[in-house]
Amino acid sequence: MDDPAIRDEQLARLRWRCRRGTRELDALLGGWLETHGCTADAPTLAAFAALLDQPDPDLWDWLAGRAEPPRADWRVIVANIRNRAGLDA
Repeated sequence: MDDPAIRDEQLARLRWRCRRGTRELDALLGGWLETHGCTADAPTLAAFAALLDQPDPDLWDWLAGRAEPPRADWRVIVANIRNRAGLDA
C-alpha cells in the first residue's frame, strides 16, 4: 500500500473495529494495531481485518489460549498479541 492517505484511512477503520465493548479485547486488539499497524504489510492487515470479523467469544477464547484460530495467519497474530500481553507463560 503506497498511498499514505489510504493506509491512514484503513488504520482508522481498523482502530474503530478494535472497539469491541470489553476493555480486555479493546486493549489486546487495539494494542496490536497500535504496535504493528504502521509497519504491517497488506496481507497481514487483511488477515487482522478478517480476524476482527469473528465473534467476540471466539476472539476471547483464542486470545486467552483456550482455543486456536483456524487460519494460520490468525494464529500468528494471536500469538503475537498473547506474547505482547504476557499471556504466554
